[in-house]
Amino acid sequence: MTKLDKLILELCQNGIEYKKLGDIATISRGGSFQKKDYVEKGVPCIHYGQIYMHYGLFVDKTISYISEEVAQKQKFAEPNDVIMAVTSENIDDVCKCVAWLGKEKVAVSGHTAIIHHSLHPKYLVYFLHTSMFYRQKTKFAHGTKVIEVSPNKLNEVMIPVPPLPVQREIVRILDNFTELTAELTAELTAELTARRKQYEYYRDALLTFSSHVPKMAFQKCCLLSRGDYITKKSAKPGKIPVILGGQEPAYYIDRANHTGQAIVISRSGASAGFVSYWDEDIFVTDGFIIEAKDNLNQKFLFYYLKNLQSALNSMKKGGGVPHITGENISALEIPVPPLEEQARIVSILDRFDALCNDLTSGLPAEIEARKKQYEYYRDKLLTFQEVKA
Repeated sequence: MTKLDKLILELCQNGIEYKKLGDIATISRGGSFQKKDYVEKGVPCIHYGQIYMHYGLFVDKTISYISEEVAQKQKFAEPNDVIMAVTSENIDDVCKCVAWLGKEKVAVSGHTAIIHHSLHPKYLVYFLHTSMFYRQKTKFAHGTKVIEVSPNKLNEVMIPVPPLPVQREIVRILDNFTELTAELTAELTAELTARRKQYEYYRDALLTFSSHVPKMAFQKCCLLSRGDYITKKSAKPGKIPVILGGQEPAYYIDRANHTGQAIVISRSGASAGFVSYWDEDIFVTDGFIIEAKDNLNQKFLFYYLKNLQSALNSMKKGGGVPHITGENISALEIPVPPLEEQARIVSILDRFDALCNDLTSGLPAEIEARKKQYEYYRDKLLTFQEVKA
């Protein structure tokens, strides 16, 4: 029997009481300072954007400061308070939070909730990252382009409240597990970075050809077509990915305008020139579909164009919405080694690509597995039998 099991048996024989967050905490909105108010030295402050981009689960020192004058009009978090960002562009990120473990109070920006509570601060933050809390925040969230959870709604969140010794032991376990997971993930990430550099080296070497390898005009060895105009409102939802111009499907509909292998080059916007490969039914809208003719291996053509990513990006034109044209792409020349050599190159690069980028295998899959394992044990530790009425 573990120490945690013994504590629960001793202190919580009948289960754990679940309480509303508003019954054990005071929740208030943050202040109003902006990034332009930062000074080199002054009063410590936390901006809601830093919760997303810089801080982890806990912080005891800030990276920014505001002047005493600006601070006089601000809201502050006390030591052990939890600071939550309550607006985001997506439901996954909204309500990301950090426990303030510094020794002095800290100024907090707008778009936040300051949670002053009676729990172990780390216990509360760990809980606020569980799937149990995720399910609750989705019920309280509102908005489309900007997702928000009102601080008043947070009062309704149900949270298990075990005795403080139990909270401390859970925190001790999760702290150790968090540290171990972070170390393993860092090692895997370093290995992945090294593998990607190796991949780039071999890709460049394999796709750089001598003058003995013939080159062909793009139009002689490739077919180029443009996607079809469509809007989300005019289409029926389905399982077919819509390739709008970004690096991921924009949404999914019930019909395709291309089947089988396809190379897609995004036409406009920030991702103009981005090269992607698809081996499924897709609907291409703001992009060009590239297909190889008989003398080219389709996957070889993809790898060659992907290696020209920087050159394709530099073809962007236009002020408001940058774009590339079919004429830009058609002006390219494509090396055409024997089909057997193309297949050999594809085989090597496929293996490297799977190792470096495939979320179902290789190093990215291992990193994702560590993350899922951590989330599973964290949620398991923070799920209790509720006390019987």
